[in-house]
Amino acid sequence: MAREKIRIVNLCKRWRDVTAIDNMNLSIEEGDFITLLGPSGCGKTTTLRSIAGLEEPTSGELYLNNKLVFSKKEEIVVSPAKRNLGLVFQSYALWPHMTVFDNIAFGLRIKKLPKSEVKMKVLSVLKDMKLEGYEERYPQELSGGQQQRIAIARMIVNRPDIYLMDEPLSNLDAKLRVDMRSELKELHQRSGATTVYVTHDQVEAMTMSTKISIMKDGVIQQIGTPEEVYRRPANLFVAEFISNPKMNFFNAEVLSEGGNRFINAGGIKLNIKPGLIQNQSSVKAAIRPEDFIITDSGIEYEVTSYLPSGSTSLVYAKRGEDKIAIMLDGSYKAEAGDKIKVGIKKGLFNLYDIETGNKIF
Repeated sequence: MAREKIRIVNLCKRWRDVTAIDNMNLSIEEGDFITLLGPSGCGKTTTLRSIAGLEEPTSGELYLNNKLVFSKKEEIVVSPAKRNLGLVFQSYALWPHMTVFDNIAFGLRIKKLPKSEVKMKVLSVLKDMKLEGYEERYPQELSGGQQQRIAIARMIVNRPDIYLMDEPLSNLDAKLRVDMRSELKELHQRSGATTVYVTHDQVEAMTMSTKISIMKDGVIQQIGTPEEVYRRPANLFVAEFISNPKMNFFNAEVLSEGGNRFINAGGIKLNIKPGLIQNQSSVKAAIRPEDFIITDSGIEYEVTSYLPSGSTSLVYAKRGEDKIAIMLDGSYKAEAGDKIKVGIKKGLFNLYDIETGNKIF
């Protein structure tokens, strides 16, 4: 059974009338790569900084390795230096006047390790991060991706218990971000280190995490594996946020036919289990673009635009007031004005309460 590495209990952080973290409870197990995901201002960076000890919460408790490192009630505040954490920031925070070697060795020298041990550790981590031969360069002589690797190398050379990363890839171009995602995932697999990663990029979260914590207004909306939050969003906010291309939403009628109940979502009939919906006459139905199919038995829609992108084709279509996005294989061809018949893959939809926004099915 995995050991609990981080535990957050009733944590709050407020500035006057602004609440950045609102009574948060979160347990992170050893070896997890958990991503705090959400829009700007949702409290994810404040949460990370609270774990690091760089931000003092207003109330609540924080445990690292079952040791209480923060408690407002008991007046316990363990300093960042004593939490055995590694941090990587968006800005890299490299010393411009120091060589690559000296930037990485900085923390080891503070610990007063022997010169031979410092050299061995730095050269070893440079090899791991594919930076051999760069030790005498200065940060300004390196690319953004290389500077990011130096920042990561500086963190892992000290062998911290926990890695904390605050949007470390946001300054890189698109191709380099993809490469660095792969490298960070490999690093996590090699080290087994517990990692807390902050981003607003859902693709980063989906591709790298073992778990995702989705936040809004300082409150965790859902915690789960990438598959869980993608396939079974807990509420309409999560369904819309974890969505690229955008999830299709319908104000759907609940109807009966021959003793059976079904949902009418944009003309498409969605069968539901008996007793699932009791009193509602309408619900919000959500269907992902890739879960539509083109079928002769489907409902007719008119294509409004066609966006091919190589491996996939994105088709936008309408039927009266209903507009949908459909993700199809790249070989599919269409033109504006084409009539297509649309259905969905069996069971691949979610239903939400219109008033609360919470998941029904």
